[in-house]
Amino acid sequence: MNKIGFNVLAWSAEMSEALLPVLDRLKRIGYDGAEFFIGGSPEESFKLVGKHCADIGLEVTAVTVMGAEQNPISSDAKVRKAAGEQLKWVIDRAADLNAQVLCGPFHSGFTVFAAREPMEEEYNWSAEYLHGMGDYALQAGVLLTPEALNRFECYLCNTMEQLSYLLKKVDHPNVQAMFDTHHANIEEKSLGDAIKFIAPQLGHFHISENDRGTPGSGHVNFDETFKALAEVKYKGWLTIEGFTRNDPAFANSIGVWRNFSEPWDMAEKGYELIKGMGEKYGL
Repeated sequence: MNKIGFNVLAWSAEMSEALLPVLDRLKRIGYDGAEFFIGGSPEESFKLVGKHCADIGLEVTAVTVMGAEQNPISSDAKVRKAAGEQLKWVIDRAADLNAQVLCGPFHSGFTVFAAREPMEEEYNWSAEYLHGMGDYALQAGVLLTPEALNRFECYLCNTMEQLSYLLKKVDHPNVQAMFDTHHANIEEKSLGDAIKFIAPQLGHFHISENDRGTPGSGHVNFDETFKALAEVKYKGWLTIEGFTRNDPAFANSIGVWRNFSEPWDMAEKGYELIKGMGEKYGL
């Protein structure tokens, strides 16, 4: 059975003691791991949360983004250098958490657009940066899995075809692909075909509903999704990512203007969905 995780962004983007009761309850539900956002929280908070996860037997993955001032595909070399420095700091915090995986759209700046299609030079800049970061993350024991986002949040990588193209340029065993059913539901013609296409490079997987609410409550085709995952023999994490307005600053930054579901509804029913689909398709 694949390991099942839950992203605590449904409660908060901040790392603090306030997350500890949440982690305890996720463990009681049956989750194998929790996923955390690595942003601007104090450095010591990552070790505190990481230690608590280790103490209760909860494994860890992490997610991050790059902004306009750390855009890896900026035409300004100083901004590209800042992206590398920022991602090294994030990888260090992932190591403090004992995270196995660092995912997210860190191949380029989140919601940073150029009013045109991506250029070859931008893929090359991103690939050069990711290759170097692959070496740095390998030393920390963290797998990097950049993520394709929908067209409203990113322009470099919207589809598995674009992400695969970038990763072939990166050419590093510690830099693999991430698949998110929310974004793929917007951008891909077929979830199953997209999973099969990216399977040789696939390192992390997000289970996310079309509206970012409770998995199974919307129109993402999870039967097609899990059938394809079983066919390609995917063995990595299946991590639920859903959003709320519990952390207003974070919600505002990603355009979440209403609650789609309550966090514990996502966690409890989402876990049941993954377990049921896993049993149905032999994952």
